[in-house]
Amino acid sequence: MRRPLVAGAVAVALVSLFGFSKPADASYLLARNVEVLSLKVNAKGISLITFRRPNGGVGHVLAWGAINARHPSRTVPQVRFKIDYSGGWKSFGAGYWKRFRDVSLPYDGPALPWFVTARKAPDGSYWALQTWQRMLWNYGVPSRTAMRRAWELRLSHWSGPLPQLEMWTDWTDAGAHHHIYGRYTYQGIPVYGFRYSSTHVPLDAYGRNVYLDTHNSAYGPGWKRENSKLTYRPNGQFCYTFQRSRTRWGMRPAGNGDYYRATAIGPGVTPDPYWEGPGLPGFNPANLEHLRIEANVNAIGASLWSSGPARYCAGP
Repeated sequence: MRRPLVAGAVAVALVSLFGFSKPADASYLLARNVEVLSLKVNAKGISLITFRRPNGGVGHVLAWGAINARHPSRTVPQVRFKIDYSGGWKSFGAGYWKRFRDVSLPYDGPALPWFVTARKAPDGSYWALQTWQRMLWNYGVPSRTAMRRAWELRLSHWSGPLPQLEMWTDWTDAGAHHHIYGRYTYQGIPVYGFRYSSTHVPLDAYGRNVYLDTHNSAYGPGWKRENSKLTYRPNGQFCYTFQRSRTRWGMRPAGNGDYYRATAIGPGVTPDPYWEGPGLPGFNPANLEHLRIEANVNAIGASLWSSGPARYCAGP
């Protein structure tokens, strides 16, 4: 089973390259379906990412001005990269990328999920590129458009600990359905937003969805996208029940599998975190180990949702 940890460069698709872009928050979506050629960092703390586009052309992108994340407060803004897709001529003059002097060191930081490449800056901070398929259709439905299938190339810059996804599996509805509780934190601080739509889409820079994949499920062999779940205050918690669902594609079966994985966009400009763990067999009320798992995970879930919107833990 493929675990998306440290690996070499991969082919990953392209956002429009129209000069200097507006500031960006979260691990930054730099491009789609491109092949990364290099990641460099100069003495001024500016990174230069060079990649080959699907049409064969080469892009040079500069990023600077942000590291780590801020506490999720209404009064404290998110940290944001400044991004220049022109190779520097919009910001620093013509031919800047050609004069760029790399002073970075080999990466010696923690293993990263969905790894493409990373470098260590002279100040000890890290720059990294990750790539994963964020936009896949839910419920194992094949993603037929290029945008839905795209591998997003995401840039981060940080020092210190990584953000963390924690997840626990159990059953719900008297054992009729498989179920997951989770929590998203960064340096012990819960990660969540303050505003979201009626369909639980984040409406501010702090909100985060956790993208859940299921392995060898009723959808077929291998990994399939199950759904994405928003994290909530006060603990960065979320939960999900695997059950038959009515969708635009008709009824879909319960998607519980023999393994699960989850990925989220990093808070601030930190890397995107990842979790992977085994599924459970069908619930047997006569099995003492099943009863123990259910009791322990229910206690965790109760602590996560004790002062939160528990109604959001009722299903997918």
